[in-house]
Amino acid sequence: MTKLTVWHDGACPLCRREIAVMRRLDTRGAIDLVDAATADPATCPIDRRDLLARLHACENGELLIGAAAFAAMWRAIPVLRPVGILAHSNRILALLERAYLLFLTLRPRLQRLAGKAAQA
Repeated sequence: MTKLTVWHDGACPLCRREIAVMRRLDTRGAIDLVDAATADPATCPIDRRDLLARLHACENGELLIGAAAFAAMWRAIPVLRPVGILAHSNRILALLERAYLLFLTLRPRLQRLAGKAAQA
């Protein structure tokens, strides 16, 4: 079994919710989830600001960013594995990356909404 490391923004209410779901689905413990917002800088493969801006993962020594990191995470979770394998296709991955870049433009507004919902 390949060990996957995923760096996420633990200060982001959207990311916290998503990572909570991934933790529940990762029944095999295949993913090492690292909160880049609080991690020791020595454990971060790149600048912390870059890690916080987009999802990053390390699979088999290769640093993956954005949709590729999501696809690797999905492949590590049995119930999501078929989606992750499908996303390994260059065409599908390119479409997912475009969708992810669009999401990133909406992310600040969605973070505010999620933060308000968490306070209510």
